[in-house]
Amino acid sequence: MGDLTDTLTTPPTTHSRPLPVREDCWSEDATSTLIDAWGRRYLELNRGNLRQKDWQDVADAVNALHGHTKKTHRTDVQCKNRIDTIKKKYKIEKARVSSSDGNIVSSWTFFERLDSLIGSNVSAKKLPPQPSPSLSPSPPVAVPIYYKKTTPPPSTAIVALPQKRPTPAMDEGFFRRNYSAMAAAAAASAEDDVEDEDDEEEEEEEEERESEEVAEREGMRRLARAIERFGEVYERVEREKVRQMVELEKQRMQFAKDLEVQRMNMFMDTQVQLERIKHGKRSRSNDMYS
Repeated sequence: MGDLTDTLTTPPTTHSRPLPVREDCWSEDATSTLIDAWGRRYLELNRGNLRQKDWQDVADAVNALHGHTKKTHRTDVQCKNRIDTIKKKYKIEKARVSSSDGNIVSSWTFFERLDSLIGSNVSAKKLPPQPSPSLSPSPPVAVPIYYKKTTPPPSTAIVALPQKRPTPAMDEGFFRRNYSAMAAAAAASAEDDVEDEDDEEEEEEEEERESEEVAEREGMRRLARAIERFGEVYERVEREKVRQMVELEKQRMQFAKDLEVQRMNMFMDTQVQLERIKHGKRSRSNDMYS
């Protein structure tokens, strides 16, 4: 019994091993800095789409304050994905607040800041023009018989009007329910349209980034090929220059050798002629004395 009590009262042993954390998770401070940097650039571009250079500036601003480690360093793609996630969450919060007729206030930290940046765009897309219930309580999908301008025959009017016209209380409740249902359906449809438009914009931006990356890679390949061809031409020119210098050196050495041989031959010929002249003089002297 004591063992059972100890088992029930003793809390389960917790492991000291920490839970895995995604490397791309964002802290609240980093998200706040990201929204500030993106919002400034977004307003500078007159609420237009940011380009790759703009996203790189946003990432640099975030990394300047929070990118002190490898895990917290953010790229331009990570910043854009984070902003897209924040936009989607804001649209969900905006739809929830709008459908509550002011009864719900969003407790999300960044709701007010996102609402000041993109709230007008979302409201313009999500809220189609609707008639005011106080001015026209009737739903736009049906028109009561008594609103028709054409007057039916007397017998038909006398029989149809008392049977089909509801009491004022039933009429107001019926139209109010229809109005709420239609407003919710219109908001859901508008939200789907906005999400589809955002998805299309994201796909277009992704395709544009991919085309820019492909063009940049193609330009780098062309530059590499041009540098390689220039290196080959330069190498051939240098080899030809070395070959010509070696050939000239060989010709110079051969010329010097031939010149030396010719000089030696001339010297030998001169010595032979001098010996002949001396030998002739000796012969004539001997003939005279004899």
